[in-house]
Amino acid sequence: MKNKYNEQATINEYVKYPKVRLIDFSGNQLGIYSSNEALNIALEQGLDLVVISDKSEPPVCKIIDYGKYRFEQEKKAKEAKKKQHQTSVKEVKMRYKIEHHDYKVRVNQALKFLKSGDKVKVTVIFRGREIQHVNLAIELLNKMAYDLKEISNVQQDPAKDGKNIIMILSPQKK
Repeated sequence: MKNKYNEQATINEYVKYPKVRLIDFSGNQLGIYSSNEALNIALEQGLDLVVISDKSEPPVCKIIDYGKYRFEQEKKAKEAKKKQHQTSVKEVKMRYKIEHHDYKVRVNQALKFLKSGDKVKVTVIFRGREIQHVNLAIELLNKMAYDLKEISNVQQDPAKDGKNIIMILSPQKK
């Protein structure tokens, strides 16, 4: 039922049960009342009568300030949404004949991305005739997967993609 707050919750004059179990503002159980008596008690206190559970017999109603209650619920929902991490795919690129120090830099980049919960697409780029050294690139990608095995899982094994070879790593579930 729609009410003045344009919500689905049943409040105030929309509570149409013959008897309800009433809970006051501080959470104390007041007993079983008719809907009209419960509504009068809520209105005397300047608050709203809200159906909390219509599954029980009789339905449970609570006396609360519904506007404030809704505001708190929306605030909690916003906070929960803020704390959610959107997983994205970060990319680390290198050549198959990369120097050792540069390789370590790429591993550290991938490690940072994985720790923040992102997936990592590792790409080995070929130019010109280098494409004939595919086996060296696959070895390099397997070495990186081995170096990061403590924190990641190989989601996609090394595979040729045009003039590149790619592998996708995803963070391990804790």
